[in-house]
Amino acid sequence: MNIDTLKQIAREAGRIVKEGYASHHKGVSHKGVVDLVTEFDLKTEAFILDQLKKAFPEHTLVGEESHHGIYHYDKAIYIDPIDGTTNFVHGIPHLAISLGVWEQGRPTLAVVYNPILEELFWAVHGEGAYCNGQRLEVSLQSELQNALIATGFPYTKVNAGIEYQWVIKCMTNLLPHIQDIRRLGAAAIDLCYLAQGKVEAFYEIDLKPWDVAAGILIVQEAGGKISNVDNQPFDFDDKSIVASNGKVHQQLIHYLEKI
Repeated sequence: MNIDTLKQIAREAGRIVKEGYASHHKGVSHKGVVDLVTEFDLKTEAFILDQLKKAFPEHTLVGEESHHGIYHYDKAIYIDPIDGTTNFVHGIPHLAISLGVWEQGRPTLAVVYNPILEELFWAVHGEGAYCNGQRLEVSLQSELQNALIATGFPYTKVNAGIEYQWVIKCMTNLLPHIQDIRRLGAAAIDLCYLAQGKVEAFYEIDLKPWDVAAGILIVQEAGGKISNVDNQPFDFDDKSIVASNGKVHQQLIHYLEKI
């Protein structure tokens, strides 16, 4: 298992994403009312799957656009070809290729690559997290009132159901007690910015394993904490994820609604 191989695959896939980002014809279709997929999501994932099959033949490949079924495997690589497809379609540069390697329920290797901003985040279990060669460390901020918090909104918001209500209640509870909220539109980037110390925490509901599998390790290796909304160890079956610098974690969870 080689982090350099994983980084190289991400870089090469980034060429496809860059090509699509510059194109006026992205081949957009809808997976749901507001859930988009483009021909470049499909093309990027096909390339990544082909490369990973050769490099990591023992691992089950779990890709956003191709996988159906269970999420838990002894050895798996979780692939998001373009996390932030809506940003991609609208020409907003917050997007990433996300590759997370997990073994026996734990992350071991991670790469998150934004080819538009040329940011390559990566981590190896026990060896730290990095961006373009710079070691990452979470923010030292310990006061929630001074914390910048990242979040996202689930596609199921269009139904105005339980997920929508959770988002609104959490924001209503939380907003008076923090510096501000950022909604960048790509969970993988949110987690990397947390690891980089740009935000103090991140929370969201209804994410899939490929959204967070790489970012989780990058946060942990930068000294951060990951849990669910009940402050228990995070599992892919959990409805929610909460990530922080560890210092504002308990304060943040106090204002988040239980599910």
